[in-house]
Amino acid sequence: MSNTKKKVIIISLSAILALLLVLGTIIYLMFRREIGVINTIKLINDNPRLYTMQYYGDYGFDGFIAQGGAKSNDELAGYITSYISKGFYKHTVTENSGGCSTIAAENESGERVFGRNFDWEDCAVMIVETVPPNGYRSVSTVNLYFIGYSPDYLPDSLFNSVLALGAPYAPLDGMNEKGLCVADLLIEEACETHQDTGRPNITTTTAIRLLLDYASTVDEAIALLEQYDMHSDMGIMHHLAISDATGRSVVVEYIDNIMFVTEAPVVTNFFLTPGEWFGFGGELSKQRYDILFGAYTENEGILNEHDVKNVLQEVRSTNGFESQWITRWSVVYNQSTGAVTYYLQEDFDKQYDFGVK
Repeated sequence: MSNTKKKVIIISLSAILALLLVLGTIIYLMFRREIGVINTIKLINDNPRLYTMQYYGDYGFDGFIAQGGAKSNDELAGYITSYISKGFYKHTVTENSGGCSTIAAENESGERVFGRNFDWEDCAVMIVETVPPNGYRSVSTVNLYFIGYSPDYLPDSLFNSVLALGAPYAPLDGMNEKGLCVADLLIEEACETHQDTGRPNITTTTAIRLLLDYASTVDEAIALLEQYDMHSDMGIMHHLAISDATGRSVVVEYIDNIMFVTEAPVVTNFFLTPGEWFGFGGELSKQRYDILFGAYTENEGILNEHDVKNVLQEVRSTNGFESQWITRWSVVYNQSTGAVTYYLQEDFDKQYDFGVK
């Protein structure tokens, strides 16, 4: 090979390497924040699958609200695509919900405690810690199958983890640094909520994100929800259990596209709004409610974290309440200290400890 040809090859390879370096630098600069978040993803339990992720910084929720929110999961996916992925992939947010239970109480020290069971089919769980620039720090729980993952496709590699960047938009329960807790529960009635008053739009899970980011009390949460048109996921009714560190606990329900607020320390899967719709919902959920409310009233609302764990264990799915589901996670939030304790798949002997504050 002549010296001239060698020089051409060397020059060509150098040009290709330089181009790759430039492209790599551009890609890194474009996605350095996202790459940083992806690097926080950790698998902390293999069976069942439990992941954690820390999203410190802007995940675009302020912009999501400013541009009018979303009426559906398709619209939400479109926004996530354009903001987080820079248009390089199509994010999918699937229909979601579950048959669940919540209870709010006070322990012997006067600290507020909130417990929640999430009952569903097989799923992988991600605990997401968010610290937005203009909102409150929070810890929330996400079913990864609801944002496009599956048993054969999980965030176990850099490429597969890109989808997890949408997790802050899909919380099913959570607590922020002010002690505000929010949880989504379905009502077994195929009737969606779609308000249409010209206000900005939110879906069920983005409503939870809205409250965790911007509300410190139940009153603030209600005032926020009144500023938005709610659109339910899954073609079914949802209601939100909301509790704060002052001791106020309510359920927010939508009947004929009108929002109702009812004081409620216990919530399962039937309507609690007084009137003709009261009691409409699943029969097994009423049995769970009776157990939870019985524990609450018998102890005059004084239940510590261990007590709440025990009553959540008593109303777990496989204790005669569901045939096709199990309780995928149970979580006990201490709204006064910020402590968060998880139990997976009805194993109440093994706990996973986190914190908000």
